[in-house]
Amino acid sequence: MSAKLRRSNATTSIEARLQIPLLLRPLLRAYVLGYASSTLPRIITLLLTHLTRHRRKRPNIAGDRKPDVPFLTSLKAILKSALEGQRFPTFCAALIPLRKVIGKLLRSWTGLARQRLSTWISTFIAAWLSLSLLQSKKSEAYIEYVPDPDAPESKSMRPVRFAGRTMDLTLFAVCRGLDVIVGELWAQRKARRRANHKWTKLESSISALTDSTIFAASSALIMWAFMYTPSRLPGAYNKWIASAAQVDQRLLVALRRMRWGDLVYGVETGQAELLQSMCADYNLPLENGDPVKSIPFPCELVHMGRGPSCEYHALSRFLRSIFWAFSTYLPLNILLALRYPSRASLKLALKSSLRSSTFLAAFITFFYYGVCLARTRLGPKILGTSVVARRRIDSGLCVSCGCALCGWSILLENARRRKDIALFVAPRALATLFPRRYEWEKRWRETVVFGAATAVVFTCVRERPERVRGVLGKILRAVLVV
Repeated sequence: MSAKLRRSNATTSIEARLQIPLLLRPLLRAYVLGYASSTLPRIITLLLTHLTRHRRKRPNIAGDRKPDVPFLTSLKAILKSALEGQRFPTFCAALIPLRKVIGKLLRSWTGLARQRLSTWISTFIAAWLSLSLLQSKKSEAYIEYVPDPDAPESKSMRPVRFAGRTMDLTLFAVCRGLDVIVGELWAQRKARRRANHKWTKLESSISALTDSTIFAASSALIMWAFMYTPSRLPGAYNKWIASAAQVDQRLLVALRRMRWGDLVYGVETGQAELLQSMCADYNLPLENGDPVKSIPFPCELVHMGRGPSCEYHALSRFLRSIFWAFSTYLPLNILLALRYPSRASLKLALKSSLRSSTFLAAFITFFYYGVCLARTRLGPKILGTSVVARRRIDSGLCVSCGCALCGWSILLENARRRKDIALFVAPRALATLFPRRYEWEKRWRETVVFGAATAVVFTCVRERPERVRGVLGKILRAVLVV
């Protein structure tokens, strides 16, 4: 509690020394927090990518094909782009005063229900206008040039604009809004059931495992997208997963071709060269990479030179991953601990780094071993060893098994971290189910959804602040203090 008071007093002291008017302080806080929240995740991803770059040894590792941009150039681009007028910090700074102005117009409404409704409506309108500001920024990634039907002879091209650049933000708001609504309904149910002495152990287990289940389901969707439809994930996300997984690019391509029917066991499709090049690199017989002769291709290729044993590969993968993760997490946690240096904070940084490293190493290991379970340990015993069964296993079932298992590594984290991590990955998982671009004329649908979800969260911060969980709840409570 004393640390919170120190941070709160420090913020107030800085604002006072800068002689910032009271009316502008919430706006400034919103802008600064918006700037920090939009740049820090990208900077951390950039740091992780550059810290792990020197550890890559093979030229065929996924995500290692394009020339790397210098660190300082990337950092400068991140810091500079966030200052543009049609970016997230401006959106945050616009949302707060707009909500207050519209709220004052509705201040004459009396009664608790009407006051809550006025808060919801004012936030909805402010969110609508603020998101429209973000959507108005043109981006080449959301413009496509097509032949102009009005001038067929000249072969001229006309630009067609698409919406969707704010989809990640909208899905984030939707996830937080649903978390608030479902959490409140569950809390009311829990209170009623306990009052009537009907609360069961099953319901307690559901409460305890909700965040873990959300993370496991989200991880399954994200890893499935990474394996088969990487275009549905942001480029930085793909690159970070590839850095952590250290998977051979050729293995990814082979599994994708099996999924889409371009590589088929027992049929000559001209794809043997792909896996045979892996066999040559890992000192395996070339026929192991021929889908006509080797049905299925041995797990040694999945192990990427770590021997034939699936269990040995899993152990080896865990040890390598925990070392990689620890050497990445520890410097970051120590930097955070140095804000308030003490023996206890450094000890906590070490403990937190070890726990998070174990979680991430288990995540990677569970995924790889899940693939092996389906390919060699359980899959053939359940589905058989026929060519048709082998096709089914390697065209998606083996990856499905890895996706289903990996997310449960979250149980190694403490309960508070599970909550934050689950709420962080859920919007990214949801994004894999929606197109990254859609027709410009339909953007109003996204705006309505975003406005409604944001209004729910802001109204709850006013009425039941403890219901908005995680870091976001703390940030909103800090920003909305009048």
